[in-house]
Amino acid sequence: MFGRALLTGLSVGLALVMIPSLGGAEDALTALQRSGVLGSQRDGASPATPKVEGMGAPASAGWGSADEKTPIPTTPRVPALPFLQTLVNEAPAGSVLKLKPGKYSGPVVVNKALTIEGGGQAVIDGGGTGTVFILEANDVTLRGLHLTNSGASHDSDDACLNVRGDRNVIEDIRIDNCLFGIDLKKANGNIVRRNNIRSKPFELGTRGDGLRLWYSNKNLIEANTIEDSRDSVAWYSNDNHYLNNIGRRSRYSIHFMFAANNVIEGNRFYDNAVGVYIMYSGGGAIRNNVFSHANGAAGMAVGFKEASDVVVEGNEIIYCGVGIGLDLSPFEPDSTITIRNNRIAYNGIGVSFLADKEGTIVEGNTFEGNLTQVALGDTGSARHNVWRGNYWDDYKGFDRNGDNIGDTPHELYAFADQVWMEVPYARFFRNAPMMETLDFLERLAPFSTPTLILRDEQPVFNKPQKLSQRSDHE
Repeated sequence: MFGRALLTGLSVGLALVMIPSLGGAEDALTALQRSGVLGSQRDGASPATPKVEGMGAPASAGWGSADEKTPIPTTPRVPALPFLQTLVNEAPAGSVLKLKPGKYSGPVVVNKALTIEGGGQAVIDGGGTGTVFILEANDVTLRGLHLTNSGASHDSDDACLNVRGDRNVIEDIRIDNCLFGIDLKKANGNIVRRNNIRSKPFELGTRGDGLRLWYSNKNLIEANTIEDSRDSVAWYSNDNHYLNNIGRRSRYSIHFMFAANNVIEGNRFYDNAVGVYIMYSGGGAIRNNVFSHANGAAGMAVGFKEASDVVVEGNEIIYCGVGIGLDLSPFEPDSTITIRNNRIAYNGIGVSFLADKEGTIVEGNTFEGNLTQVALGDTGSARHNVWRGNYWDDYKGFDRNGDNIGDTPHELYAFADQVWMEVPYARFFRNAPMMETLDFLERLAPFSTPTLILRDEQPVFNKPQKLSQRSDHE
Protein backbone atom coordinates (compact mmCIF):
# COMPACT_ATOMS: atom_id res chain seq x y z
CA MET A 1 0.00 0.00 0.00
CA PHE A 2 2.86 2.31 0.86
CA GLY A 3 4.50 1.64 -2.53
CA ARG A 4 1.32 2.49 -4.39
CA ALA A 5 0.77 5.68 -2.41
CA LEU A 6 4.36 6.72 -2.98
CA LEU A 7 4.20 6.12 -6.72
CA THR A 8 0.87 7.89 -6.97
CA GLY A 9 2.26 10.90 -5.15
CA LEU A 10 5.32 11.03 -7.39
CA SER A 11 3.16 10.74 -10.51
CA VAL A 12 0.82 13.51 -9.41
CA GLY A 13 3.74 15.75 -8.49
CA LEU A 14 5.41 15.26 -11.85
CA ALA A 15 2.09 15.87 -13.60
CA LEU A 16 1.57 19.16 -11.77
CA VAL A 17 5.04 20.32 -12.74
CA MET A 18 5.04 19.14 -16.33
CA ILE A 19 1.45 19.57 -17.47
CA PRO A 20 -0.63 22.75 -17.08
CA SER A 21 -4.18 22.45 -15.82
CA LEU A 22 -6.98 22.40 -18.36
CA GLY A 23 -9.92 24.78 -18.20
CA GLY A 24 -13.39 23.43 -17.49
CA ALA A 25 -14.99 24.33 -20.80
CA GLU A 26 -18.66 23.62 -21.33
CA ASP A 27 -19.15 20.39 -23.27
CA ALA A 28 -20.93 20.41 -26.62
CA LEU A 29 -24.03 18.59 -25.39
CA THR A 30 -24.62 21.07 -22.58
CA ALA A 31 -24.13 24.00 -24.95
CA LEU A 32 -26.60 22.61 -27.49
CA GLN A 33 -29.17 21.85 -24.82
CA ARG A 34 -28.79 25.32 -23.41
CA SER A 35 -29.33 26.86 -26.85
CA GLY A 36 -32.44 24.75 -27.51
CA VAL A 37 -30.93 22.41 -30.10
CA LEU A 38 -31.92 18.81 -29.37
CA GLY A 39 -30.06 15.60 -30.08
CA SER A 40 -30.50 12.96 -32.73
CA GLN A 41 -33.91 11.51 -33.50
CA ARG A 42 -34.37 7.84 -32.70
CA ASP A 43 -36.89 7.36 -35.54
CA GLY A 44 -34.45 8.60 -38.20
CA ALA A 45 -36.40 11.76 -38.98
CA SER A 46 -34.47 14.97 -39.48
CA PRO A 47 -34.81 17.35 -36.54
CA ALA A 48 -35.69 20.98 -37.03
CA THR A 49 -32.77 23.02 -38.38
CA PRO A 50 -31.12 25.18 -35.73
CA LYS A 51 -29.53 28.51 -36.48
CA VAL A 52 -25.87 27.58 -36.52
CA GLU A 53 -23.59 30.36 -37.67
CA GLY A 54 -20.75 29.15 -39.86
CA MET A 55 -22.70 26.11 -41.04
CA GLY A 56 -26.13 27.36 -42.13
CA ALA A 57 -25.43 30.95 -43.12
CA PRO A 58 -21.81 32.09 -42.99
CA ALA A 59 -21.72 35.84 -43.41
CA SER A 60 -19.17 35.96 -46.20
CA ALA A 61 -20.21 32.88 -48.16
CA GLY A 62 -20.67 33.73 -51.81
CA TRP A 63 -23.23 30.96 -52.20
CA GLY A 64 -25.35 32.13 -49.25
CA SER A 65 -26.97 29.80 -46.76
CA ALA A 66 -28.13 26.25 -47.39
CA ASP A 67 -31.65 27.63 -47.97
CA GLU A 68 -30.72 30.38 -50.43
CA LYS A 69 -30.38 30.14 -54.19
CA THR A 70 -26.88 30.77 -55.48
CA PRO A 71 -26.51 33.51 -58.08
CA ILE A 72 -25.27 32.26 -61.44
CA PRO A 73 -21.65 33.47 -61.82
CA THR A 74 -20.94 35.74 -64.75
CA THR A 75 -17.17 36.18 -64.48
CA PRO A 76 -14.50 33.48 -64.59
CA ARG A 77 -11.96 33.47 -61.80
CA VAL A 78 -9.21 32.47 -64.23
CA PRO A 79 -9.77 34.73 -67.25
CA ALA A 80 -7.27 32.90 -69.46
CA LEU A 81 -9.34 29.68 -69.33
CA PRO A 82 -12.69 28.81 -70.96
CA PHE A 83 -15.57 29.59 -68.60
CA LEU A 84 -17.40 26.35 -67.80
CA GLN A 85 -20.48 28.22 -66.62
CA THR A 86 -21.13 29.31 -70.22
CA LEU A 87 -21.31 25.68 -71.36
CA VAL A 88 -23.58 24.78 -68.44
CA ASN A 89 -25.91 27.66 -69.23
CA GLU A 90 -26.20 26.53 -72.86
CA ALA A 91 -26.88 22.86 -72.05
CA PRO A 92 -30.60 21.94 -72.02
CA ALA A 93 -32.00 20.40 -68.84
CA GLY A 94 -31.72 16.62 -68.93
CA SER A 95 -28.89 16.63 -71.50
CA VAL A 96 -25.37 15.19 -71.33
CA LEU A 97 -22.50 17.70 -71.38
CA LYS A 98 -19.26 16.00 -72.40
CA LEU A 99 -16.26 18.21 -71.78
CA LYS A 100 -13.22 18.18 -74.01
CA PRO A 101 -9.88 17.49 -72.29
CA GLY A 102 -8.36 20.63 -70.86
CA LYS A 103 -8.69 23.28 -68.19
CA TYR A 104 -11.79 25.33 -67.45
CA SER A 105 -12.38 28.21 -65.10
CA GLY A 106 -14.78 28.18 -62.18
CA PRO A 107 -16.89 29.01 -60.36
CA VAL A 108 -19.70 26.82 -61.64
CA VAL A 109 -23.32 26.60 -60.50
CA VAL A 110 -25.53 23.80 -61.78
CA ASN A 111 -29.22 24.42 -61.01
CA LYS A 112 -30.87 21.96 -63.43
CA ALA A 113 -30.74 18.24 -64.11
CA LEU A 114 -27.62 17.53 -66.19
CA THR A 115 -25.00 14.90 -66.72
CA ILE A 116 -21.50 16.39 -66.93
CA GLU A 117 -18.72 14.04 -67.96
CA GLY A 118 -15.04 14.96 -67.97
CA GLY A 119 -13.50 11.63 -68.87
CA GLY A 120 -10.89 12.18 -66.19
CA GLN A 121 -9.24 14.91 -68.31
CA ALA A 122 -11.34 18.00 -67.60
CA VAL A 123 -9.92 20.29 -64.89
CA ILE A 124 -12.04 23.01 -63.26
CA ASP A 125 -9.86 25.63 -61.57
CA GLY A 126 -11.38 27.79 -58.84
CA GLY A 127 -8.73 30.45 -59.10
CA GLY A 128 -7.89 30.25 -55.41
CA THR A 129 -11.05 32.07 -54.34
CA GLY A 130 -14.34 30.80 -52.89
CA THR A 131 -15.95 27.52 -53.88
CA VAL A 132 -15.17 25.85 -57.21
CA PHE A 133 -18.39 23.96 -58.05
CA ILE A 134 -21.89 24.28 -56.61
CA LEU A 135 -24.51 21.64 -57.33
CA GLU A 136 -27.93 23.06 -56.54
CA ALA A 137 -30.30 20.67 -58.28
CA ASN A 138 -31.72 17.16 -58.13
CA ASP A 139 -30.92 14.18 -60.36
CA VAL A 140 -27.54 15.47 -61.59
CA THR A 141 -24.57 13.27 -62.49
CA LEU A 142 -21.02 14.56 -62.22
CA ARG A 143 -18.40 12.14 -63.48
CA GLY A 144 -14.69 12.17 -64.28
CA LEU A 145 -13.89 15.77 -63.32
CA HIS A 146 -10.84 17.24 -61.60
CA LEU A 147 -11.78 20.06 -59.22
CA THR A 148 -8.97 22.14 -57.76
CA ASN A 149 -7.79 25.41 -56.23
CA SER A 150 -10.59 26.67 -53.98
CA GLY A 151 -10.23 29.55 -51.57
CA ALA A 152 -8.89 29.07 -48.06
CA SER A 153 -11.58 30.71 -45.92
CA HIS A 154 -13.25 28.72 -43.15
CA ASP A 155 -15.76 31.56 -42.71
CA SER A 156 -17.23 30.91 -46.16
CA ASP A 157 -16.61 27.14 -46.17
CA ASP A 158 -14.56 27.31 -49.37
CA ALA A 159 -14.81 23.89 -51.03
CA CYS A 160 -14.26 22.05 -54.25
CA LEU A 161 -17.86 20.86 -54.39
CA ASN A 162 -20.96 22.01 -52.53
CA VAL A 163 -24.02 19.77 -52.91
CA ARG A 164 -27.48 21.22 -52.17
CA GLY A 165 -29.75 18.70 -53.90
CA ASP A 166 -31.13 15.17 -53.78
CA ARG A 167 -30.59 11.96 -55.76
CA ASN A 168 -27.39 13.15 -57.41
CA VAL A 169 -24.51 10.92 -58.49
CA ILE A 170 -20.99 12.21 -57.86
CA GLU A 171 -18.38 9.74 -59.00
CA ASP A 172 -14.79 9.47 -60.18
CA ILE A 173 -14.04 13.05 -59.17
CA ARG A 174 -10.50 14.09 -58.26
CA ILE A 175 -10.35 16.83 -55.64
CA ASP A 176 -7.15 18.51 -54.48
CA ASN A 177 -5.85 21.86 -53.25
CA CYS A 178 -9.28 22.64 -51.82
CA LEU A 179 -9.99 23.62 -48.22
CA PHE A 180 -13.12 21.46 -47.95
CA GLY A 181 -13.63 18.56 -50.33
CA ILE A 182 -17.27 17.57 -50.85
CA ASP A 183 -19.77 19.42 -48.66
CA LEU A 184 -23.37 18.16 -48.49
CA LYS A 185 -25.93 20.38 -46.79
CA LYS A 186 -29.59 19.29 -46.64
CA ALA A 187 -28.78 16.84 -49.41
CA ASN A 188 -30.52 13.46 -49.33
CA GLY A 189 -30.31 10.22 -51.26
CA ASN A 190 -27.09 11.08 -53.10
CA ILE A 191 -24.39 8.66 -54.26
CA VAL A 192 -20.81 9.81 -53.61
CA ARG A 193 -18.63 7.12 -55.16
CA ARG A 194 -14.99 6.47 -56.18
CA ASN A 195 -13.80 10.01 -55.55
CA ASN A 196 -10.26 10.95 -54.49
CA ILE A 197 -10.17 13.82 -52.02
CA ARG A 198 -7.31 15.84 -50.50
CA SER A 199 -7.37 19.13 -48.63
CA LYS A 200 -4.97 22.02 -48.97
CA PRO A 201 -1.46 21.27 -47.66
CA PHE A 202 -1.98 23.12 -44.38
CA GLU A 203 -1.30 22.13 -40.80
CA LEU A 204 -3.74 19.44 -39.69
CA GLY A 205 -5.99 21.66 -37.59
CA THR A 206 -6.38 24.32 -40.29
CA ARG A 207 -7.30 22.02 -43.14
CA GLY A 208 -10.92 21.63 -44.13
CA ASP A 209 -13.00 18.48 -43.94
CA GLY A 210 -12.58 16.02 -46.77
CA LEU A 211 -16.26 15.06 -46.69
CA ARG A 212 -18.98 16.75 -44.68
CA LEU A 213 -22.66 15.89 -44.25
CA TRP A 214 -24.96 18.40 -42.53
CA TYR A 215 -28.66 17.57 -42.18
CA SER A 216 -28.16 15.08 -45.02
CA ASN A 217 -29.84 11.69 -44.85
CA LYS A 218 -29.79 8.35 -46.68
CA ASN A 219 -26.67 9.03 -48.74
CA LEU A 220 -24.35 6.30 -50.02
CA ILE A 221 -20.66 7.11 -49.48
CA GLU A 222 -18.82 4.36 -51.33
CA ALA A 223 -15.27 3.50 -52.40
CA ASN A 224 -13.84 6.99 -51.87
CA THR A 225 -10.25 7.72 -50.86
CA ILE A 226 -9.87 10.62 -48.43
CA GLU A 227 -6.31 11.54 -47.50
CA ASP A 228 -4.52 14.39 -45.75
CA SER A 229 -7.66 16.26 -44.79
CA ARG A 230 -8.81 17.36 -41.36
CA ASP A 231 -11.93 15.25 -40.69
CA SER A 232 -14.86 13.61 -42.37
CA VAL A 233 -17.96 14.58 -40.42
CA ALA A 234 -21.68 13.83 -40.31
CA TRP A 235 -23.72 16.20 -38.15
CA TYR A 236 -27.49 15.83 -37.72
CA SER A 237 -27.36 13.30 -40.57
CA ASN A 238 -29.15 9.96 -40.36
CA ASP A 239 -29.28 6.63 -42.20
CA ASN A 240 -26.15 7.13 -44.29
CA HIS A 241 -24.05 4.20 -45.46
CA TYR A 242 -20.24 4.45 -45.60
CA LEU A 243 -19.06 1.47 -47.65
CA ASN A 244 -15.52 0.41 -48.67
CA ASN A 245 -13.86 3.81 -48.29
CA ILE A 246 -10.19 4.48 -47.44
CA GLY A 247 -9.12 7.17 -44.98
CA ARG A 248 -5.49 8.09 -44.36
CA ARG A 249 -3.47 10.65 -42.42
CA SER A 250 -6.32 12.76 -41.12
CA ARG A 251 -7.59 13.64 -37.67
CA TYR A 252 -11.01 11.91 -37.57
CA SER A 253 -11.68 9.41 -40.34
CA ILE A 254 -15.40 9.88 -39.59
CA HIS A 255 -16.87 11.97 -36.79
CA PHE A 256 -20.61 11.60 -36.11
CA MET A 257 -22.51 14.05 -33.94
CA PHE A 258 -26.27 13.87 -33.34
CA ALA A 259 -26.40 11.40 -36.21
CA ALA A 260 -28.62 8.31 -35.98
CA ASN A 261 -28.54 4.88 -37.60
CA ASN A 262 -25.48 5.31 -39.80
CA VAL A 263 -23.63 2.22 -41.02
CA ILE A 264 -19.84 2.12 -41.48
CA GLU A 265 -18.91 -1.07 -43.30
CA GLY A 266 -15.88 -2.49 -45.09
CA ASN A 267 -13.73 0.63 -44.78
CA ARG A 268 -9.98 0.88 -44.17
CA PHE A 269 -8.62 3.59 -41.91
CA TYR A 270 -4.85 4.00 -41.62
CA ASP A 271 -2.64 6.47 -39.73
CA ASN A 272 -5.42 8.75 -38.51
CA ALA A 273 -5.58 10.19 -35.01
CA VAL A 274 -9.07 8.70 -34.56
CA GLY A 275 -10.89 6.17 -36.71
CA VAL A 276 -14.62 6.50 -36.07
CA TYR A 277 -16.01 8.61 -33.24
CA ILE A 278 -19.71 8.70 -32.36
CA MET A 279 -21.03 11.48 -30.14
CA TYR A 280 -24.56 12.01 -28.81
CA SER A 281 -25.90 9.54 -31.39
CA GLY A 282 -27.87 6.32 -31.46
CA GLY A 283 -28.26 3.23 -33.60
CA GLY A 284 -26.20 2.01 -36.52
CA ALA A 285 -23.23 -0.30 -36.89
CA ILE A 286 -19.46 -0.29 -37.38
CA ARG A 287 -18.86 -3.53 -39.23
CA ASN A 288 -15.98 -5.36 -40.99
CA ASN A 289 -13.59 -2.40 -41.10
CA VAL A 290 -9.81 -2.19 -40.59
CA PHE A 291 -8.42 0.36 -38.13
CA SER A 292 -4.65 0.58 -38.06
CA HIS A 293 -2.12 2.89 -36.40
CA ALA A 294 -4.51 5.37 -34.77
CA ASN A 295 -1.77 6.67 -32.52
CA GLY A 296 -0.73 9.85 -30.80
CA ALA A 297 -1.92 11.44 -27.57
CA ALA A 298 -5.57 10.83 -28.45
CA GLY A 299 -5.07 7.81 -30.70
CA MET A 300 -8.23 5.69 -30.82
CA ALA A 301 -9.74 3.34 -33.38
CA VAL A 302 -13.40 3.55 -32.30
CA GLY A 303 -14.78 5.95 -29.72
CA PHE A 304 -18.14 6.66 -28.12
CA LYS A 305 -19.27 9.73 -26.23
CA GLU A 306 -22.78 9.47 -24.76
CA ALA A 307 -23.85 7.14 -27.58
CA SER A 308 -26.32 4.25 -27.48
CA ASP A 309 -27.38 1.12 -29.35
CA VAL A 310 -24.39 0.81 -31.70
CA VAL A 311 -22.94 -2.52 -32.84
CA VAL A 312 -19.17 -2.87 -33.37
CA GLU A 313 -18.71 -6.16 -35.21
CA GLY A 314 -16.13 -8.04 -37.25
CA ASN A 315 -13.49 -5.30 -37.26
CA GLU A 316 -9.72 -5.58 -37.30
CA ILE A 317 -8.37 -3.09 -34.72
CA ILE A 318 -4.58 -3.16 -34.62
CA TYR A 319 -1.62 -1.02 -33.53
CA CYS A 320 -3.73 1.81 -32.05
CA GLY A 321 -3.31 3.79 -28.86
CA VAL A 322 -6.78 2.69 -27.72
CA GLY A 323 -8.80 0.09 -29.57
CA ILE A 324 -12.31 0.98 -28.40
CA GLY A 325 -13.03 3.80 -25.96
CA LEU A 326 -16.33 4.35 -24.15
CA ASP A 327 -17.19 7.62 -22.42
CA LEU A 328 -20.59 7.47 -20.66
CA SER A 329 -21.77 4.97 -23.25
CA PRO A 330 -24.26 3.45 -23.58
CA PHE A 331 -25.97 6.65 -22.52
CA GLU A 332 -29.73 6.18 -22.78
CA PRO A 333 -31.53 3.93 -20.27
CA ASP A 334 -31.84 0.26 -21.26
CA SER A 335 -29.60 0.75 -24.30
CA THR A 336 -26.44 -1.17 -25.18
CA ILE A 337 -23.12 -0.99 -26.98
CA THR A 338 -22.32 -4.37 -28.53
CA ILE A 339 -18.68 -5.26 -29.27
CA ARG A 340 -18.72 -8.60 -31.07
CA ASN A 341 -16.32 -10.80 -33.09
CA ASN A 342 -13.58 -8.19 -33.47
CA ARG A 343 -9.85 -8.77 -33.48
CA ILE A 344 -8.36 -6.27 -31.01
CA ALA A 345 -4.61 -6.75 -31.20
CA TYR A 346 -1.32 -5.00 -30.43
CA ASN A 347 -2.91 -1.83 -29.09
CA GLY A 348 -1.85 0.17 -26.07
CA ILE A 349 -5.27 -0.47 -24.51
CA GLY A 350 -7.75 -2.91 -25.99
CA VAL A 351 -10.97 -1.50 -24.51
CA SER A 352 -11.08 1.60 -22.33
CA PHE A 353 -13.97 2.62 -20.06
CA LEU A 354 -13.91 6.16 -18.69
CA ALA A 355 -16.65 5.36 -16.17
CA ASP A 356 -18.00 2.38 -14.26
CA LYS A 357 -21.15 2.04 -16.35
CA GLU A 358 -23.04 -1.07 -17.36
CA GLY A 359 -24.70 -1.89 -20.67
CA THR A 360 -21.76 -2.96 -22.85
CA ILE A 361 -21.80 -6.47 -24.32
CA VAL A 362 -18.34 -7.83 -25.20
CA GLU A 363 -18.52 -11.25 -26.83
CA GLY A 364 -16.59 -13.41 -29.28
CA ASN A 365 -13.65 -11.04 -29.63
CA THR A 366 -9.96 -11.89 -29.93
CA PHE A 367 -7.73 -9.98 -27.50
CA GLU A 368 -4.05 -10.48 -28.22
CA GLY A 369 -0.81 -8.59 -27.84
CA ASN A 370 -2.35 -5.55 -26.18
CA LEU A 371 -0.22 -3.79 -23.61
CA THR A 372 -3.36 -3.58 -21.46
CA GLN A 373 -6.43 -5.59 -22.39
CA VAL A 374 -9.05 -3.49 -20.54
CA ALA A 375 -8.58 -0.24 -18.64
CA LEU A 376 -10.76 1.93 -16.42
CA GLY A 377 -10.61 5.70 -16.23
CA ASP A 378 -11.61 5.73 -12.57
CA THR A 379 -11.45 3.39 -9.59
CA GLY A 380 -14.46 1.36 -10.69
CA SER A 381 -14.79 -1.91 -12.57
CA ALA A 382 -16.07 -3.20 -15.90
CA ARG A 383 -17.50 -6.41 -14.45
CA HIS A 384 -21.06 -5.04 -14.58
CA ASN A 385 -20.93 -5.41 -18.36
CA VAL A 386 -21.34 -8.71 -20.22
CA TRP A 387 -18.08 -10.53 -21.03
CA ARG A 388 -18.74 -13.75 -22.89
CA GLY A 389 -16.77 -16.15 -25.08
CA ASN A 390 -13.75 -13.97 -25.84
CA TYR A 391 -10.24 -15.22 -26.58
CA TRP A 392 -7.61 -13.78 -24.20
CA ASP A 393 -3.97 -14.41 -24.97
CA ASP A 394 -3.14 -13.98 -21.27
CA TYR A 395 -5.64 -16.60 -20.06
CA LYS A 396 -3.91 -18.88 -17.54
CA GLY A 397 -6.37 -21.77 -17.39
CA PHE A 398 -6.71 -25.12 -19.15
CA ASP A 399 -9.11 -26.94 -21.45
CA ARG A 400 -9.02 -30.52 -20.16
CA ASN A 401 -12.16 -31.72 -21.96
CA GLY A 402 -11.17 -30.21 -25.33
CA ASP A 403 -14.37 -28.21 -25.90
CA ASN A 404 -12.36 -25.03 -26.62
CA ILE A 405 -13.84 -23.37 -23.54
CA GLY A 406 -11.56 -22.62 -20.63
CA ASP A 407 -12.19 -24.76 -17.56
CA THR A 408 -12.14 -21.70 -15.32
CA PRO A 409 -13.30 -18.12 -15.95
CA HIS A 410 -10.86 -15.53 -17.21
CA GLU A 411 -10.48 -12.86 -14.56
CA LEU A 412 -8.64 -9.60 -14.99
CA TYR A 413 -7.49 -7.77 -11.85
CA ALA A 414 -5.92 -4.36 -11.35
CA PHE A 415 -2.76 -4.60 -9.26
CA ALA A 416 -0.10 -1.88 -9.19
CA ASP A 417 -0.91 -0.99 -12.76
CA GLN A 418 -4.10 0.60 -11.43
CA VAL A 419 -1.97 3.62 -10.52
CA TRP A 420 -1.82 4.79 -14.14
CA MET A 421 -5.58 4.25 -14.49
CA GLU A 422 -6.25 6.47 -11.50
CA VAL A 423 -3.53 8.95 -12.48
CA PRO A 424 -3.38 9.06 -16.30
CA TYR A 425 -0.18 11.13 -16.27
CA ALA A 426 1.57 8.12 -14.73
CA ARG A 427 1.04 6.27 -18.02
CA PHE A 428 4.32 7.80 -19.13
CA PHE A 429 6.00 5.43 -16.64
CA ARG A 430 3.90 2.39 -17.66
CA ASN A 431 6.83 0.16 -18.67
CA ALA A 432 9.43 1.69 -16.38
CA PRO A 433 11.43 -0.82 -14.27
CA MET A 434 9.99 0.60 -11.06
CA MET A 435 6.40 0.11 -12.24
CA GLU A 436 7.13 -3.40 -13.49
CA THR A 437 8.76 -4.25 -10.17
CA LEU A 438 5.79 -2.93 -8.18
CA ASP A 439 3.39 -4.82 -10.41
CA PHE A 440 5.34 -8.08 -9.94
CA LEU A 441 5.56 -7.65 -6.16
CA GLU A 442 1.90 -6.87 -5.77
CA ARG A 443 0.89 -9.90 -7.81
CA LEU A 444 3.24 -12.02 -5.70
CA ALA A 445 2.14 -10.54 -2.36
CA PRO A 446 -0.54 -7.87 -2.82
CA PHE A 447 -0.23 -4.72 -0.73
CA SER A 448 -4.05 -4.53 -0.82
CA THR A 449 -6.97 -6.39 -2.30
CA PRO A 450 -6.75 -6.08 -6.10
CA THR A 451 -9.77 -4.82 -8.04
CA LEU A 452 -11.60 -7.31 -10.25
CA ILE A 453 -12.04 -5.52 -13.58
CA LEU A 454 -13.90 -8.25 -15.47
CA ARG A 455 -14.82 -11.92 -15.49
CA ASP A 456 -15.38 -13.89 -18.70
CA GLU A 457 -17.14 -17.08 -17.59
CA GLN A 458 -16.51 -19.00 -20.84
CA PRO A 459 -13.25 -17.81 -22.41
CA VAL A 460 -12.32 -19.32 -25.76
CA PHE A 461 -9.19 -21.45 -25.30
CA ASN A 462 -7.71 -21.60 -28.81
CA LYS A 463 -7.10 -18.49 -30.87
CA PRO A 464 -9.65 -18.17 -33.69
CA GLN A 465 -7.99 -18.73 -37.05
CA LYS A 466 -10.35 -16.63 -39.16
CA LEU A 467 -9.06 -13.08 -39.15
CA SER A 468 -10.40 -10.04 -40.95
CA GLN A 469 -10.29 -10.37 -44.71
CA ARG A 470 -9.49 -6.68 -44.94
CA SER A 471 -6.28 -6.54 -42.94
CA ASP A 472 -4.00 -6.01 -45.90
CA HIS A 473 -2.50 -2.51 -46.13
CA GLU A 474 -2.77 -0.59 -49.36
